[in-house]
Amino acid sequence: MYAIIETGGKQYKVQEGDVIRVEKLDLAEGDAVKFDKVLFVSKDGSINTGKPYLEGAAVDAVVEGHGKAKKIIVFKYKAKKDYRKKQGHRQPYTQVKIEKIVG
Repeated sequence: MYAIIETGGKQYKVQEGDVIRVEKLDLAEGDAVKFDKVLFVSKDGSINTGKPYLEGAAVDAVVEGHGKAKKIIVFKYKAKKDYRKKQGHRQPYTQVKIEKIVG
């Protein structure tokens, strides 16, 4: 059994027991979170798709922690103009563990 959920403008394929990193959520560690934007559920070979979301379907998860991704370098320059700008960025994330798929 698996589902496709949407959160933070991205889609994730999840199964029960999976640990995924999503865009930062404003929740504390150990809090429960319910993803109700479920696009697709596959259960015992039968599939259910939403238009765009499934009614009554949800994915329950628990927040395991927060962190920052690896640093990426953003380097801007203009050729022959002596313009250089180097900047780093670390995207914050929330790590969640999928507990149950309802739907």
